Amino acid sequence: MKMRVIAGEFKGHPILAVPNQKTRPTTDKVKEALFQMIGPFFGGGRALDLFAGSGNLGIEAMSRGMEHVTFVDHQYHAIQTIKHNIQSLNLQSRSEVYRNDAFRAIKAAGKRNKVYNYIFLDPPYRKASFDKLLSALSEHGVLEDRCIVVCEHASEEQLPDSFESYTMLRQEDYGSLTQITIYRFDK
Repeated sequence: MKMRVIAGEFKGHPILAVPNQKTRPTTDKVKEALFQMIGPFFGGGRALDLFAGSGNLGIEAMSRGMEHVTFVDHQYHAIQTIKHNIQSLNLQSRSEVYRNDAFRAIKAAGKRNKVYNYIFLDPPYRKASFDKLLSALSEHGVLEDRCIVVCEHASEEQLPDSFESYTMLRQEDYGSLTQITIYRFDK
């Protein structure tokens, strides 16, 4: 699958996909809609891209003005692909890449006092509990007040309107398979 940066500083630059069938890249159509929902451009900020795959969402955020992105994936091939994509855009100084389980990465970020303005959660469909992920993010203190959390999930997986300190801002279907749910975290 061919992917590219669709807006901002690196518009049109190709992004390599992970060379296996274990990841499901976010399509350009869904990616464009997602960034229109959360704000097409950023004036800085820090993001955490969990289940990062190729780094597609985090790189798009940096192209649109995000200051720094932490990429996390547990697959070796995904990490190699993210590193290649970051290096091809010379974004090493604005990013960190970790091969880790999502929950361990959240705990490690909390221990290092890392906090984020945006979180991208795009796990393999029906393979991760969003309730547990959202709880871990707040429990380990990695969310800035009013942090935006973007959840990409299967359409049949319905996420709640609110959860703990999270309030749903928007939910949209894209085709018959994909749904985007956006939450705001309020301390």
